[in-house]
Amino acid sequence: MYLNSALLLSLCASANSLSTPPKSLEKHQTAPSTFTNPVVYSDFADNDISRGPDGKFYFSASNMHFSPGAPILRSSDLVNWETVGHSVPTLAFGSAYDMTDGIAYRRGTWASTMRYRASNGLWYWIGCVDFWVTYVYTASNVTGPWSQRAALYGKCYYDCGLLIDDDDTMYVVHDNTNVKMSQLSADGFSEVNVQDIFSTPAGYSGLEGNRLYKRNGVYYILDDAPADGATFIWQSTSVWGPWTSKLLIEKVKSPVGGGGDPDQGSLIETAAGDWYFMSFTWAYPAGRMPILAPVTWGADGFPVLTTVNGTWGVTYPLPLPTVKTPSWTGTDKFPGTALSVQWEWNHNPDTSKYAVNNGLTLSTATVTTDLYTARNTLTHRLYGPLPVGTVQLDFTNMADGDQAGLSAFRDQASYIGIHRAGGNYRINFVDGLLQNKTDWSTISNGTIMDTVDISSKRKVWLRANIDARADGTKLATYEYSLDGNAFVRMKGAAALSTGWEIFMGYRFGIFNFATVGLGGSVKVLEYTNV
Repeated sequence: MYLNSALLLSLCASANSLSTPPKSLEKHQTAPSTFTNPVVYSDFADNDISRGPDGKFYFSASNMHFSPGAPILRSSDLVNWETVGHSVPTLAFGSAYDMTDGIAYRRGTWASTMRYRASNGLWYWIGCVDFWVTYVYTASNVTGPWSQRAALYGKCYYDCGLLIDDDDTMYVVHDNTNVKMSQLSADGFSEVNVQDIFSTPAGYSGLEGNRLYKRNGVYYILDDAPADGATFIWQSTSVWGPWTSKLLIEKVKSPVGGGGDPDQGSLIETAAGDWYFMSFTWAYPAGRMPILAPVTWGADGFPVLTTVNGTWGVTYPLPLPTVKTPSWTGTDKFPGTALSVQWEWNHNPDTSKYAVNNGLTLSTATVTTDLYTARNTLTHRLYGPLPVGTVQLDFTNMADGDQAGLSAFRDQASYIGIHRAGGNYRINFVDGLLQNKTDWSTISNGTIMDTVDISSKRKVWLRANIDARADGTKLATYEYSLDGNAFVRMKGAAALSTGWEIFMGYRFGIFNFATVGLGGSVKVLEYTNV
């Protein structure tokens, strides 16, 4: 959890001044009755949401090549969410995920499923990796520890959805275009039956994003044809069919400015029996952001999305009483000996090359000139339309040739960083780092756009300002400070990519790599995200 010191000071000051609140303020202290989409202004895609044994809602998301994998969010009201863990502790899927033999960009965890099974008190996470193996992970506590329990080789449960039926039988709907239903063994660790159940409706280009539900004795499958901006709901009295379908939405305008068609998601039932649809909108540079809308049920037993003038509403009435969660923004001074759950590495880290102890020490783990192949780049999601990330960096122990800094990190990247060459230390703004969109090989390591000599210093604050709005400037600018107060802007701005190919949105990336030899390190004293 982050310590937002400014917020705490503000709260303390407010507490001292509210003993006799002015009448003019009292009139305006009414709790809000609506929420605004997106419910989280950040990159949490392919949601699979269900209620846990505590009555709270749990949200499993995709994070591809970032580690740990399969982030988990929790909410009591469907609007206020917090990250509480990951279902995949490390991407144990081959050496490419360690960057020791290749790279694994756009691979890893995506469009998976997570459910709680009351009969044995276990949470199950199921997902296909590399289009070849379906993994099953379980945990007795949703926050972990999670462990890998099964690997179904040669079976890819592509875009899957798990249902634990009333008789405790476990079913998984999966695949694209030609959708399949699998029945799992009693322990959920192998497959005992699989059948084709339906195909893409005529006139549409392909189905995916499958989720499986049961309501009033009837089974439902939610899936979508993303190229057509269409989401379907299928209905049957048996998991094996026959299935009949109906459009839930098609070409519904996004509630986010510049955002693409809502895509994939979850049907969610509250304890009171109300239903909602959590989808996501494609809104790069920020990423694929979760959006929420109420659902009603028609006389034909199919759900109907509540729209506003034919579009996905920007605001709706709150689904449940508000239960606040920790702020998505604030300052992390890296207390204790472990990273908080908001942090994810680009690929698996070399655990011998970093340490948390009232600050984060990043030792160089790779000799390279390429940020995309450097191990131990630590990433943090952007939050909000105009996020600002700042790191305080002690570079006393940098070795000759080392490069460390803060990046707007994606397949088209830029950064502000310290480059050491002998006794010369310079702050460089580097733009134009670029990956090939087919095999993710590096096309360019970028070009220095601006540079400042700071050879007499050993501590610096580096800042990245990002316009993450899909209808914004889509630019990143960089600043530095030698005292943490007065910041100097580097000349120029970096364009941000809006392509979908790598799927993940932009992140702040903190890096340190060697170009000459290992042995150097930097210490990240704090990170602030506003």
